[in-house]
Amino acid sequence: MTRPVTMFTGQWADLKLEELAKQMAEIGYDGLELACWGDHMDVFKAAEDLDYCKQQKAILEKYNLQLFAISNHLAGQLVCDLNDSRSDMFAPADCAGDAEKKRAWAVDAMKATAKAAKNLGVGVVNGFTGSSIWHMLYSFPPVTDEMIEDGFKYFAKMWNPILDVFDECGVKFALEVHPTEIAFDIITAKKALEAVGNRQAFGFNFDPSHLHWQMVDPVRFLREFPDRIYHVHMKDAAIQLDGYTGILGSHLNFGKPDRGWDFRSLGRGGVDFEEIIRMLNQIGYRGPLSVEWEDCGMDRMHGAAEACEFVKAIDFTPSNVQFDAAFDK
Repeated sequence: MTRPVTMFTGQWADLKLEELAKQMAEIGYDGLELACWGDHMDVFKAAEDLDYCKQQKAILEKYNLQLFAISNHLAGQLVCDLNDSRSDMFAPADCAGDAEKKRAWAVDAMKATAKAAKNLGVGVVNGFTGSSIWHMLYSFPPVTDEMIEDGFKYFAKMWNPILDVFDECGVKFALEVHPTEIAFDIITAKKALEAVGNRQAFGFNFDPSHLHWQMVDPVRFLREFPDRIYHVHMKDAAIQLDGYTGILGSHLNFGKPDRGWDFRSLGRGGVDFEEIIRMLNQIGYRGPLSVEWEDCGMDRMHGAAEACEFVKAIDFTPSNVQFDAAFDK
């Protein structure tokens, strides 16, 4: 039996959940990965109100959609981020302009997200962590090893109390390894695990698109962390270097033709999903394949439909026998 195909609702939060559920069910999705913004999931309410949880799940059940994970990227980002004005929209309006007030709200929100997941009967929360050291990436002005180590210690200081609540709730947190997070490639993912003592509550939401454009092999990532892949995003990206474009994006927004890389609808970029599926089979991942759809050059409903078809076509059940075993009969 192949894996369920779900849609992450983060890029669709402008639509009411009922409308989106109906549309995704008609396309053929098996479930939704609910974003904790818009009207899709209020984690503070879900952490305390079982009737609200039943209400949101009933919307999905009405359209025969399943729920495997919820995602709170925006609040998670604020936990370790420097929290300048760019992220004011991620928190309540009364937090705007106050970095530490945003941070305190975010810590409470992530703890509430663990409780919400438990009340929903969901075992995984996806999201971001933020990073206090991302701005030091280039190492100029000069950055010392101690500064970097302090960044990982700060991550552990901020996230261990949150992960304690995840443990209490029997829920896992899956960091989407991503630029601007404490872990953005294989090496930093290892350092993040070490920083929190390799505790089981902390793992990864595997998203190959963010690795691909950095020229990190997504399949190698799976091989390095076979027991920490708690969720999978299906998302594609294209590297567009031509001697004029730059891999850092040149301060150009997504969709601009002179960017050195950009996101693509599934199957239209450079990610090798064939090898990813084979490695997911090897490591025993049987959870959902959740489409995170982003492509500035394509109508999103067209993209959602072709992405669903693409994932269902490329996924396959692993074999439990050697192909030539019949020769012994």
